[in-house]
Amino acid sequence: MGEDRDVMTELRVLRQDEWSQWYGTLIRAFSGVPESAEEKALYASLTQADRSIGFWEREQCVGTAGAFGFRMTVPGGAEVPAAGVTMVSVAATHRRRGLLTAMMRRQLDDVRSWGEPLAVLTASEPGIYGRFGYGAATYQINAEIDTDRVRLSVPDGTDDVRLEYAAPAEVLEACEAVYARLVPGRPGMLARRPGWERVGLLDPESKREGASPLQCVVARRDGEVTGYARFRVRPAWGDEGPRGTVALSELAGLDPATRAALWRFLFGIDLTSTLAVRGRPVDEEWQYQVSDIRRCRPAVRDALYVRLVDVAAALTARTYLAPVDVVLEVEDAFCPWNAGRWRLSGDAKGATCERTSDAADLALSARELGAAYLGGVSLGSLAAAGRVREVRPGALAEASVGFGSDVAPWLPHGF
Repeated sequence: MGEDRDVMTELRVLRQDEWSQWYGTLIRAFSGVPESAEEKALYASLTQADRSIGFWEREQCVGTAGAFGFRMTVPGGAEVPAAGVTMVSVAATHRRRGLLTAMMRRQLDDVRSWGEPLAVLTASEPGIYGRFGYGAATYQINAEIDTDRVRLSVPDGTDDVRLEYAAPAEVLEACEAVYARLVPGRPGMLARRPGWERVGLLDPESKREGASPLQCVVARRDGEVTGYARFRVRPAWGDEGPRGTVALSELAGLDPATRAALWRFLFGIDLTSTLAVRGRPVDEEWQYQVSDIRRCRPAVRDALYVRLVDVAAALTARTYLAPVDVVLEVEDAFCPWNAGRWRLSGDAKGATCERTSDAADLALSARELGAAYLGGVSLGSLAAAGRVREVRPGALAEASVGFGSDVAPWLPHGF
């Protein structure tokens, strides 16, 4: 970065002893409300300094960006290296000076040098990241379920599941084993790096909004832990009696009966009339087990944004629902090494993707390729929106089916 008002700003890799100031710049940009000592210590331990950068002006940090080293499930079940872009901020005093663009440029160059074919992020402001080639690839459901009026039907076997309360920390290992078994089955899920299991146990009183400390129920079938739910209960009373809210933090189950048993439990907690649900998969079965979906007030919102850093490696890493043999003409001004024509040939067993001089079948930008990559956004829908162009008749239908996924992609937790 060059000079501005005779003051030099420097973009460089974070040093470990600078973390507190760097993190303070981030917190100030997002609200200025300090985090608890527990939260700060955990994120200090999770931050990978050698994968984090900052802008410095004299001794002051004025911009931040990090990239966790994740492995993410893609269609077909493979876990692919993915840079989890995080902690991005620019000081309000330094907006409109190109700092964000410079950090995104440096970061994607770094990710490429690390040999990671994907970069992913969650966006505080979705309008920012499309220009850097990130496309909204997963969505999630939020709901406010009126458990006084909504009933839940459950599948056979639900009554065979036994539930028990447990201290969240005491059953952490068993719960993580359940989570790990689920990771290969759904695109977008992240294999937990060491330390990340503790994020789900964070429970600062300042973030509870009057609710109880974190509670946990584990599900067992034939003595084996097959699922768990973490939640808080927020008490409230109206003229007609108790009106408490159950705030679901996390729920995971290895089979439909386990999941149904956990949902049924949450619906029936005494002295409550609302179950608040955040960030659940858009295809989760509870939506088809409730007696009145309108009284659940479901709302869909964007979640994970995906950016292909290496088109060939990324498209080769996943499988395809139906056979595809298509030439993609990719526009990518921000990562020009991706631009040009690529022949993708693949099916449910595997794929290859190589540069070609053959005529294009479909034309799209890196943003659209990222949106469609996990199978949750249809190439056909993007084409209808004017964001994918069919060059060869029939190529769109072929590719749109092939890029799909039997299971909706889902990001289980933020980063």
